[in-house]
Amino acid sequence: MQVVVGRVVKPHGIRGELAVDVHTDSLGDRFAEDTVLTGRARNGDTRELTVAAVRPHGGRLLVRFAEVPDRSAAEELRGLRLLAEADALPPLEDPDEFYDHELEGLRAELPDGTAVGTVRGVVHAPGGELLVLDVSGTEVLVPFVAALVPHVDVAGGRLVVDPPEGLLDG
Repeated sequence: MQVVVGRVVKPHGIRGELAVDVHTDSLGDRFAEDTVLTGRARNGDTRELTVAAVRPHGGRLLVRFAEVPDRSAAEELRGLRLLAEADALPPLEDPDEFYDHELEGLRAELPDGTAVGTVRGVVHAPGGELLVLDVSGTEVLVPFVAALVPHVDVAGGRLVVDPPEGLLDG
């Protein structure tokens, strides 16, 4: 299984560097030199990319891949999702932190145990993470904060959602 560790935003400069929004806390592991990532385009096409150099830049990373020699080649990668193998992820030390792939597929229940939907994904927004729930075929975004999601049981395949009135109405 692969997980998203970043997304190419745009080319930077003329030497093939790419501005990347990062979706991992393991920068040193995921974007180390010679690390091979899978790039997946919106149409599903994939390609292997080898990290040649990386440096921080304004809340993002500037990454140069060995396979991207110049700006023209970099331009073709705009919007590419960067993926890494999930089994290579380091264990999380904080019991209240989760990898996105651990949450995807969990059953969402109300505090009384009533099933309300399934977690389809996680959106990393500037204001925090949002759970994407499938509630009767409708996509509903729920802020992933303790007040609204007081319990996560990955091993049990469920999480508890305590929404304010109307949040799950879509």
